[in-house]
Amino acid sequence: LSSALIFSGLFFYFAGTVGLFRLPDTLCRLHAVTKADNLGLGLLVLGLLLQLTDPLSMLKVLLIWILVLAASAAGGQLIARHVEQKRGESS
Repeated sequence: LSSALIFSGLFFYFAGTVGLFRLPDTLCRLHAVTKADNLGLGLLVLGLLLQLTDPLSMLKVLLIWILVLAASAAGGQLIARHVEQKRGESS
């Protein structure tokens, strides 16, 4: 189960990378990357949690997951606002 979750997470990372290169505009690319990477990271974390035995290590992995989710959401929002602001200036 752990290996299946980890490989599923890697698949979503790959799908996000493909979306980054194939989608037409910045906002679509941003959406593909953030959604796929967040799901991929969640699956990787779940797969790793099944392999860990130390509660402190489990807590550290969960904390890293939460921090990455927060940073990803904040970074995506900032990029999207910047792109929309630049679009408004060019109109």
